[in-house]
Amino acid sequence: MLDACAALVDELGYEGLTTTLIAQRAGVAIGSVYQFFPDKRAVVQALTVRHLEAFLNNLNTRLDARLGDGVADWWAIVDAVIDEYIHMHRAEPGFRTLHFGDVVDVHLLDADRDNNDVIAQRLQELIIDRLGLVDRPGLRFALAIGVETGDALINLAFRRDPEGDKEILDEAKVLIRDYLSRHVN
Repeated sequence: MLDACAALVDELGYEGLTTTLIAQRAGVAIGSVYQFFPDKRAVVQALTVRHLEAFLNNLNTRLDARLGDGVADWWAIVDAVIDEYIHMHRAEPGFRTLHFGDVVDVHLLDADRDNNDVIAQRLQELIIDRLGLVDRPGLRFALAIGVETGDALINLAFRRDPEGDKEILDEAKVLIRDYLSRHVN
């Protein structure tokens, strides 16, 4: 059902999505959809959680490939985060339309926090773990600004070009690196 939802979101957008269409595309009875999800928002929320889990798993795999068991490099992590977010836009069904749920509700991942705040916290945890940094409020704030900036610029790049405007994507990396270099060291 989540795969059907992702395909339909890409084709029709969130507004065009219905539980009936999800059931038809998934080849299940509408009652099966309602057995697991009370409405289309709940289906999209589950898809968004799956996107977040895939993003974090893929990011860890990407970091393992780049860094191995060696000492993690701060900029390799930043680049990997941006590269994985770009990859998700290009390859993950439903992601380009939904991102991490902000199209539906900025509090889709957590009722008390913005979706990007949830992402920033998860990235902070990953970075602290990988680099052995001290958890401090300034780091969280800087990562939150970096996530918001990266999200806006990458979304702009994909609005301009279905594969992502290379010039904007390259500039996003420069801008985020420059900002973070002044705030996290």
